[in-house]
Amino acid sequence: MDIATIVGITLALGAIVGGQILEGGHLGSIMQLTAFVIVMGGTIGAVCVQNSLPVVIRSVSILGLVFGNQSHDIGGTIKTIVDLANVSRKQGLLALEARLKDIHDPFLSKGIQLIVDGTDPKMVQEILEIEVDHHEEYNILAAKVWEAAGGYAPTIGIIGAVLGLIHVMENLADPSKLGGGIAVAFVATVYGVGAANLFFLPFANKIKFKIKEETAARSVIVMGLVSLAQGENPRLMQEKLESFLPAHERTKEAK
Repeated sequence: MDIATIVGITLALGAIVGGQILEGGHLGSIMQLTAFVIVMGGTIGAVCVQNSLPVVIRSVSILGLVFGNQSHDIGGTIKTIVDLANVSRKQGLLALEARLKDIHDPFLSKGIQLIVDGTDPKMVQEILEIEVDHHEEYNILAAKVWEAAGGYAPTIGIIGAVLGLIHVMENLADPSKLGGGIAVAFVATVYGVGAANLFFLPFANKIKFKIKEETAARSVIVMGLVSLAQGENPRLMQEKLESFLPAHERTKEAK
């Protein structure tokens, strides 16, 4: 579980609700089902028009990146690749096939299998880089669905407010209903702006951040496997791959 996401959402909602209560308001005044339906329904409809159905479905499934604490042990990956390089140096590339059962990363496993099959190092690099680029691009498209929702929601909220005001204008003959009616009308704007800035846009940026982390981890794998296929010295390979690590982690690894 990504603690930062949970803390952020809790803090943001707590501040808004707390501010409402401190101002003497009550929760019932901002709990309006009609406004919610207008904003959420309109926003979902807009993003569905903009994107294909598979991308919209992917944008929902990828929310796991926002709430999940997905870590990439780049240091551990480097150690694994260097160990494989030592095995290859002593026993040959075919000896790596016996190690495949201990590799749990599908991407790393695929690259090792390509090497064992005798694939040219340049071809290994090309195949893996294409997969990395495709994976990143596909997930970025899913992230952009939430980014688009963040752009549409405030506008849909304004539409909801205008619709509410139209309803108020229809009841001008009863002044006692004007104040409450106007308040209800602007709840849609609160929903639109709030949903965009508390959920949709932060979700999009968090997903993009996690995707960049994953791409960086896979770049280490690609460089390491190409070096492995080319028969580079394991020690030099380790030095090169550790350039991806922060300085303090490189020092720790060196020890």
